[in-house]
Amino acid sequence: MFSKILIANRGEIACRVIKSAKKMGIKTVAVYSDADKDALHVDMADEAVHIGPPPAAESYLIIDRILDACRQTGAEAVHPGYGFLSENSKFAEALDAAGIAFIGPPVGAIEAMGDKIESKRAADAAGVTTVPGFLGVIESAEEAVTIADEIGYPVMIKASAGGGGKGMRVAYSADEVAEGFTRAKSEAKSSFGDDRVFVEKFIVNPRHVEIQLIGDKHGNVVYLGERECSIQRRNQKVVEEAPSPLLDEKTRKAMGEQAVALAKAVDYYSAGTVEFVAGQDKSFYFLEMNTRLQVEHPVTELITGVDLVEQMIRVAAGEKLPFMQSDIKLNGWAVESRVYAEDPYRNFLPSIGRLVRYQPPIEGTDDDGLTIRNDTGVYEGGEISMFYDPMIAKLVTHGPDRKSAIEHMSRALDAFYIEGIQHNIPFLSALMEHPRWIEGQLSTAFIAEEYPDGFYPRAPSGHVERVICAVATCVDHFQNTRRRGISGQMHVGGYRFPNRRVVRLDGREVHVSVSGEFPDYSIAFLNVGGGGDTEAATLHVHSHWLPGQPVWTGTIDGEAASVQIKPTLTGYALAHRGVSLKADVFTEKEAELAALMPEKIPPDTSRLLLCPMPGLVVSIAVAEGQEIKAGETLAVVEAMKMENVLRAERDGTVSKIHAEQGDSLAVDAVIMEFA
Repeated sequence: MFSKILIANRGEIACRVIKSAKKMGIKTVAVYSDADKDALHVDMADEAVHIGPPPAAESYLIIDRILDACRQTGAEAVHPGYGFLSENSKFAEALDAAGIAFIGPPVGAIEAMGDKIESKRAADAAGVTTVPGFLGVIESAEEAVTIADEIGYPVMIKASAGGGGKGMRVAYSADEVAEGFTRAKSEAKSSFGDDRVFVEKFIVNPRHVEIQLIGDKHGNVVYLGERECSIQRRNQKVVEEAPSPLLDEKTRKAMGEQAVALAKAVDYYSAGTVEFVAGQDKSFYFLEMNTRLQVEHPVTELITGVDLVEQMIRVAAGEKLPFMQSDIKLNGWAVESRVYAEDPYRNFLPSIGRLVRYQPPIEGTDDDGLTIRNDTGVYEGGEISMFYDPMIAKLVTHGPDRKSAIEHMSRALDAFYIEGIQHNIPFLSALMEHPRWIEGQLSTAFIAEEYPDGFYPRAPSGHVERVICAVATCVDHFQNTRRRGISGQMHVGGYRFPNRRVVRLDGREVHVSVSGEFPDYSIAFLNVGGGGDTEAATLHVHSHWLPGQPVWTGTIDGEAASVQIKPTLTGYALAHRGVSLKADVFTEKEAELAALMPEKIPPDTSRLLLCPMPGLVVSIAVAEGQEIKAGETLAVVEAMKMENVLRAERDGTVSKIHAEQGDSLAVDAVIMEFA
């Protein structure tokens, strides 16, 4: 077994590998760029080596610098994580030439399966069903349009060396193919150093199901069940689960055996994933094979009990797998939510900056057998950089069945507090409450279909609204009673603080009455639903929450609940089950006076094109004085390795351009003005 390994990666996956290595008694070496000098993986490793400036192309992607770090530290093996050099056969060859073990598959398998075009040819030769398409290299947008016309729309344009949604576009017309081809080639070049793309038929209403493999150098290959990754946005996975709610045992076995046959055909060992596009009728077609560890591997680990990172290390050291196919049993259900630094209310645009507060839910398994796991590479006070993927953490829950795993995820998301940057937790929470998700009626178009106009805050209603009102009222009552007790008001002239409150939510008033003392309160709703609904309802609240804690935890009518809470001038900003809103809490007299206050109107920005995220201007597509039509491309801005096309929202004329190609812009920087 190795005594020291180097992790040629960063962020949460570097931290994840370090954890397994330490458990095995193996020393670890981290590598880092200038942007990552204070990163968590650097602190966790036994040693760390600086490898260059922030851009990955000048640090994490330079093979010679990784080799130099190995020589400096005496590392005997390298784990590549995912992304970066993980599927680079030249990297694996260079390590072998230097006498350093690659904790991954053989070079031949990387070359056969890592290239999306060649992998389809290999799968076809092995008798695996594949999606119809053109597997040759396409040289121009015109050629791509011709091929798409022959295949039939819609089509998928994909980078041959791609992954993670980079260099991938769905096109429904010739115009979309032409633009998508250009954007896909550009993204592929900047992300992978390989601008080859291919075109294949896009299966309508598909599901994304993948099989996890692990093999050793002695010819043994085992499949560890499947994962469903259909909840995607811009071809980037957002929520994953294992097993899939679509598959039955017969289909699972068929997919698993096909995946194993393909792996054996290329003499595969280590961890790998065979991805399939599945129809709603359980038909399936080979998409690609990822010759590395997947981002979503934790859900497989939780339902099988197999530490995939540990097995990768042991396989690289020449050990046999300690189990056979018959030993693999699927236990319960696991769900993973990817927590990203992005603004869900601004079309999920990336957000960068400092994590002023970072308080994830407590990890572990409770008395009911429900588990929370949080894989992360950040910490409170750290920064989210514009140079890398915007992932903050992977929050994973496990329970005896799908329903319990989802419910536990909802509670865990409610308890996950982040301040300082924008994040997608409100969206993830709303997803967990979505009826279609709960029913398992999924497809890769789920987000596009259910949120066609983008994501907006859920309107508070029903039990969720009552919970938010109850928590806001209890917190307000506790703090006001405490302040008046300290000032002595409660002991002068028989003063009694009133128990009736008016909670104002989005302009609507909810009248409540509070009684009880810390930590137990009763909240009586006097107009539950508004609009004349006077049905009586009372919630019993128990909590030991204290001022300053960003997450209120307690029970509502005996059920555990968490609500994120932040004080505002006249109330609180709260978040619970995908509902994020400001609740103003007044006494009845205060409510009368507040109604007389003038409303502040935000400035008009309708004649400005603002940069929606911090990023680099790739191109400006118009000129001053040019007339434009709604939908026309105005500019392209790159952020977090993705190119974002900014289009005109309405017809008009460009009056002034403030930015040019190569400019680095802050969020809301003015790019151009319109007449």
